[in-house]
Amino acid sequence: IMLFVAFRSLLVPIKAVVLNMLSVGAASGLTVLVFQDGYGGRLFGLAGPTRAIWAVVPVLVFAIVFGLSMDYEVFLLTRVKEVFDKTGRNDHATMEGLSATASTITSAALIMILVFGTFAFTRVLAVQLIGFGLAAAVLLDATLIRMVLVPAIMHIAGRWNWWPGVRAPRLERENSD
Repeated sequence: IMLFVAFRSLLVPIKAVVLNMLSVGAASGLTVLVFQDGYGGRLFGLAGPTRAIWAVVPVLVFAIVFGLSMDYEVFLLTRVKEVFDKTGRNDHATMEGLSATASTITSAALIMILVFGTFAFTRVLAVQLIGFGLAAAVLLDATLIRMVLVPAIMHIAGRWNWWPGVRAPRLERENSD
């Protein structure tokens, strides 16, 4: 709802939620692959597959990544919308917004990946699961989602990104009394 209000767009908040779910879903899949199925588990000090993922892990990962992802999305789209409002050119605004925010988003994501990634190397399984899930989700979100899929979808959607847009000002009728 807040993205709809902030950007006066129907597509932008829907796109944000769908892409957020994509990064969290992919990170959950990677967590299952490494911990539950055991592929690459030795890298994290696992003797073998854990056979299960605690139910709280995907919930925590979703909650934290949703906030971070929305922060990156708002940061990127604010710049895109500023340029679009000035030029009216969606592709130009998307490229300009991406180039203006890419280094900041990447730097912020890199910090989070390093912090969360260190948790994956602890000896406490719950902390490992959460750390790995968060690091994987942020990595996917900052690279594949923000730098590839968001611009691609913005290009495909074109001017529909900003529909319905700003309402025209109401004209006051003069009283003929």
